[in-house]
Amino acid sequence: MVIPYGRQSIDDEDIKEVIRTLNSDFITQGPRVEEFEKKLAEYCNAKYAVAFNSGTAALYCAYRVLNLKKGSSFITTPITFVATVSAGILNNLKPTFVDIEPDTGNIDVDLIEKSREEKTTVIVPVHYAGHPVDMGKIWDLAQRYNLYVIEDACHALGSKYKGYKTGSCKFSHITVFSFHPVKHITTGEGGAALTNDKELYEKLLICRNHGIKRGEEWFYNVEYPSFNFRITDFQCALGISQLQKIENFIKKRREIAEFYRQELSNHPLFELPPEKSYAFHSYHLFPLKVRDTKRKREIFKRLKEKGIGVQVHYIPVYFHSWFKKKGFKEGLCPKAEEFYKREISIPIYPALKKNELEYVVKILKEIL
Repeated sequence: MVIPYGRQSIDDEDIKEVIRTLNSDFITQGPRVEEFEKKLAEYCNAKYAVAFNSGTAALYCAYRVLNLKKGSSFITTPITFVATVSAGILNNLKPTFVDIEPDTGNIDVDLIEKSREEKTTVIVPVHYAGHPVDMGKIWDLAQRYNLYVIEDACHALGSKYKGYKTGSCKFSHITVFSFHPVKHITTGEGGAALTNDKELYEKLLICRNHGIKRGEEWFYNVEYPSFNFRITDFQCALGISQLQKIENFIKKRREIAEFYRQELSNHPLFELPPEKSYAFHSYHLFPLKVRDTKRKREIFKRLKEKGIGVQVHYIPVYFHSWFKKKGFKEGLCPKAEEFYKREISIPIYPALKKNELEYVVKILKEIL
């Protein structure tokens, strides 16, 4: 038995939608892209959505369209995939890392104000594992100091903060999603940026397409150099079909999380992830924390040997060699570093079968 930590859930309806689009007149830059964008915006209760060929591309353009001064800084968390940070760096911005809440793995919003500098222009919270950050506090801080907010919600489609869907941009200027196969819905590779600001929306469209703004007839104008970040129509056809099943996907993820809680609560080897009172958790990940850090490598290895595809989310961003060369040192965010030493993500995705879940739990208990 081999069980990955995450995988896509594709059915015949998805396949039919993709084939139907492949047999149509447009397989890229056609109507299905706009259809997907409209339905995604409606689902999230946002005004506008722009689909991209990856979540990373969406992040890059989210930073780009804010027209931030070169050398200004952005505040974010070290417990994230590196794209959150590299997208800002590629826009000539400097990262400021803020430590995390040890329980959720999210940025500790109470530490952000102390880390703000004169050059700080944007806050980029990451909804780690699908548990929303306390966005109300971040938005109040941003309003006080005239800062932008980009939500990295690549883990968090379908989650809610105080009843507001992630992606509604109630507490941010732009929200970014990923549609990688391990995420809540997939387009193969893909992403999106949502906003309620029409000007930002129009700039996102330009950034996606080489920096080109189209005029009448044949005319177009390159406003600035950018890349081809376009997504295809057949990818969006898959996304449209997947989006119809999103509530069921999240329901199954939450049921799996509840099964783990029932089976592993008060386990002497692990701590389980929380769900705070303001949050509706969509469980992209189910991160366990090993109580004894010295046993993590052994536990990880034994789970792998038994066919359980565990993963670690994440190596703190500033641990990587490029960041060390830039002067970032270990010890910068002690709670994040401790979290990394302890975290192991176990399988959670809608297609997990009961016998597979029981097997995961059985092996975890055997290791004890």
